[in-house]
Amino acid sequence: MTPIPADLTAALDSLSPLQLAWLSGYCWARADGGALPTVAATDVTSAASAEPAPPPLAVTVLSASQTGHAREVADKLHAALAEQGINAKRISAADYKPKTIADEQVLLLVTSTQGEGEPPEEALSLHRLLFGKKAPPLPALRFAVCGLGDSSYPDFCQAGKDFDTRLAELGGERLAPRADCDVDYQATAAAWIADLVPRLAALQPAAPRTPTAAAPATPAAYDRDHPFTAPLLARQKITGRHSTKDVRHIELDLAGSGINYQAGDALGVWCENDPARVDAILAALKLDGVTVIDGKTLREQLIREREISQNTPQFVQGYAALAKSADLDAEIATHGAAPYAANTPLDAIVARYPAAITAEQLLTLLRPLTPRLYSIASAPEEVGEEVHLTVGVLHYEHDGKAYSGAASGYLGERLPEDGAAHVFVEPNPNFRLPDDPQAAIIMIGNGTGIAPFRAFMQARVAREAPGKNWLVFGNPHFTEDFLYQTEWQGWQKDGFLHRYSLAWSRDQAEKVYVQDKLREEAASVWQWLKDGAYVYVCGDAARMAKDVERALLDIIAGEGGMDADAAADYLDELRQARRYQRDVY
Repeated sequence: MTPIPADLTAALDSLSPLQLAWLSGYCWARADGGALPTVAATDVTSAASAEPAPPPLAVTVLSASQTGHAREVADKLHAALAEQGINAKRISAADYKPKTIADEQVLLLVTSTQGEGEPPEEALSLHRLLFGKKAPPLPALRFAVCGLGDSSYPDFCQAGKDFDTRLAELGGERLAPRADCDVDYQATAAAWIADLVPRLAALQPAAPRTPTAAAPATPAAYDRDHPFTAPLLARQKITGRHSTKDVRHIELDLAGSGINYQAGDALGVWCENDPARVDAILAALKLDGVTVIDGKTLREQLIREREISQNTPQFVQGYAALAKSADLDAEIATHGAAPYAANTPLDAIVARYPAAITAEQLLTLLRPLTPRLYSIASAPEEVGEEVHLTVGVLHYEHDGKAYSGAASGYLGERLPEDGAAHVFVEPNPNFRLPDDPQAAIIMIGNGTGIAPFRAFMQARVAREAPGKNWLVFGNPHFTEDFLYQTEWQGWQKDGFLHRYSLAWSRDQAEKVYVQDKLREEAASVWQWLKDGAYVYVCGDAARMAKDVERALLDIIAGEGGMDADAAADYLDELRQARRYQRDVY
């Protein structure tokens, strides 16, 4: 055997496994007298000496959205990154596996806030991991957070603040300052994106790649900024004459719009403020409603474009600075701007403490009017080109004066019978019926939270889904507040509603709520869960939804023989598997 020269052995030691494999084929062909590969030997040497290009940054754009705004901002960020040649992964928190955060290089999070400073429903699993005992260290993570919220609430952008703080505590490096966006979020979010994208571009390890425009999404014919004018078809009060609640069933016509929606989606409604309330503000401030500003009259802008039904600390403080009223200053000093705003309607303040301000100053003090979202109470399989809502009209008094909610009063009372509302569909992909029609569902809600469950039942009946359906519903009185009673009784009679548990909180001395009914039926709830049932909750986030979750945890722990941590893990696994879904507000 002829030995290999030492200099050749040294050269072989410098080759990679892939190059050695290529060389072995080359030598085999040479020894066999066959055709040789066409790559010159010098190419092997140059390949061995060439440094591999460093991989690009792995960037993830994550949205945690409740009403779709955070999703919209994240989409715009993703498109801006693509324009700079930065290839980022775009994902919703509902589809994100929380444990993979330990493997992230760059995480850009856009999150809204709900309830009392909590993250949106789809981000609860990630929040639980990061703030729990099993939170992973994140020394290799670089991140940036954009929070969306409403400054009229005390926990403004709290979810964004919490995520931003926690990611840093776990060792992450903040790429850019957190942005806190108010209800008119567009400008603040755009500035955050404009600041962040160049920072990421500068971090790219290689020369910037050729910019690639993100594939343009096909715009919906009608959306938040281009709503459809939907004629009012029907409006009916569906609570009894002695009920303490005023709930209206609303039907709107979508004919010819091409608008599509699914059971579980929400309908956005652009309401109009009460003209009488607007006129009272104008009179108190001695302003002329026909004054034209930016091409529109002041009165028109107050009715259709400015928020006057929800007072804010910012308005109270801004108005006090202009009014220079010692009495108003004393009220604010005594109660605090936020509590005073929460308990005093805006028009009551200007009536009690009138000031000499201009129309422009008034408009500057007021936030833009925003659309209200209502869970859709119908399925298109049943109602065709219509959309139904279940609206609880808000009524309250202040200093002996009667008020109604801006949107609920508009839909329930002020919209003329021959009128039309400006609407759009807000998809809710995190509140959907199971793909498997044979899967069982448990629907838990109170009050107007029954709306999406009416849509679920219409869809299940239209599809002849064989899966079992269980309704757990609560309201004050059976005779006054059983919303859509005849429909539920009809579904039960026809074999589509297999089980129902009704909690009438005021029909007996001891108050009974939906969470109490769940505990009474603990064994059945656990059996349904073991059999693969999906659980849906719709209603008040601050109280009902929390009480229901505590009841579910108790049932899982008690019936499943688990401790508190194991029960919480089990419920979180249901959430990640889309078997525990909530539409709370």
